[in-house]
Amino acid sequence: MAKITYVEHSGKRHEVEVANGLTVMEGARDNGIPGIEADCGGACACSTCHVYVDPAWVEKLPKKDSMEEDMLDFAWNPDPVRSRLTCQIKVTPDLDGLVVQMPEKQI
Repeated sequence: MAKITYVEHSGKRHEVEVANGLTVMEGARDNGIPGIEADCGGACACSTCHVYVDPAWVEKLPKKDSMEEDMLDFAWNPDPVRSRLTCQIKVTPDLDGLVVQMPEKQI
């Protein structure tokens, strides 16, 4: 399990335990975290699970693949460095302490 902190655009924080093997998106969905819609269910076919990764974690995550890069073009106000799709980040013990912030809205 990894403890992940989801920060709403308003600043409200949700710290939850997410099981290894799930995605960061599934952790949000399973814990009722608002701000991650995940319309495609995790198929990397939309950008409604977009977040900004805390700067301290950007280099610790696996690199984005080309499909994720393409989908981020459709995200609300993407950041070239910090934006990620949570459906593409698999939870491992190494992610314990990860902090992600939701954008103002999902599109």
